[in-house]
Amino acid sequence: MEDKWGRWVALTAIAPIAWGSTYFVTGHLLPPDTALWGGVIRCLPAGLLLLAVVRRLPTGSWWWRSFLLGLLSVGGLNVLVYVVAQRLPSSLAATLMSTSAAAMLVLSWLILHQRPRLAAVLGAVVGIAGVVVMMGFGVGPIDPWGVVASIVAMLSSTLGFVLTAKWGSAVPPVTMASWQLVAGSLVVLPAAIIVEGPPPALDGPAIAGFAYLIVVATAIAYAAWFTGLRRLSGAAVGIIGLLNPVTGVLLGVLLGGEVFGVPQAVGLALVMSGVLLGVRAGRSRADSATPPPELPATYEPSPMRSTAAPRTLPPTRSVMASATESSE
Repeated sequence: MEDKWGRWVALTAIAPIAWGSTYFVTGHLLPPDTALWGGVIRCLPAGLLLLAVVRRLPTGSWWWRSFLLGLLSVGGLNVLVYVVAQRLPSSLAATLMSTSAAAMLVLSWLILHQRPRLAAVLGAVVGIAGVVVMMGFGVGPIDPWGVVASIVAMLSSTLGFVLTAKWGSAVPPVTMASWQLVAGSLVVLPAAIIVEGPPPALDGPAIAGFAYLIVVATAIAYAAWFTGLRRLSGAAVGIIGLLNPVTGVLLGVLLGGEVFGVPQAVGLALVMSGVLLGVRAGRSRADSATPPPELPATYEPSPMRSTAAPRTLPPTRSVMASATESSE
């Protein structure tokens, strides 16, 4: 059980690490002032990639659920993250988003009825204390609109993730990710056309940046994150999300020339301690978890073709395979 628990934790951790790199990539490689198109270009291809893997469309209530969850967890989130990345240093942006650990803990309690263990609460407190230490020193001028956008993005995504865990127990994680990514992108697409006009011209660095965001920071990351929501408690998943600012700070320092001093070192140590403490609190749930129940009769995903082809895995097999296995 120990190996299985560690496997789910490691798989889930892929998501916040990839998302923590988003701020640096967006701020340094992508064109500015195209937040709407930036979200569409990033998420729609990623969703279609996953949809090609699962080859299933939603039915019934899953149509409106997919669009609602896609707006909360994908469309609105990625537009706001794009804005945040253009207005705040990558370390501060990732740090503010990390407060989702506390929000996830509270919402999981209220919506999923997962009463947090004391160790999980302590892990969140220690981790967020590290966040406060990191953001309280050496971040330079702060754009208030960037801070507001970051907080709204955090609350939106956290609510979407908790509702995903509540509603999606019978839907495989990769399938859920594909539906939300496509639906969230389609919600934003009309606004992108009306507000920003035609898609922006992309140079070489921008193409490389979007390629990374599409494959790694979106398709793989969402599949891994939704798998974590299936296998671990909401509190544990939220605390694992504290790896987001760790990645943001390290990339900002190593590649962006941002400040890293004693406060940042102490903050990082606190964050990592909080992560270790919090995920250990979720171990018992992963160890005792049983495979999800068989899909109920009301869940009848419609095939994309009249004769459904066997599932195939994309080149990123290790992550996609693990995510798919978790639903079996």
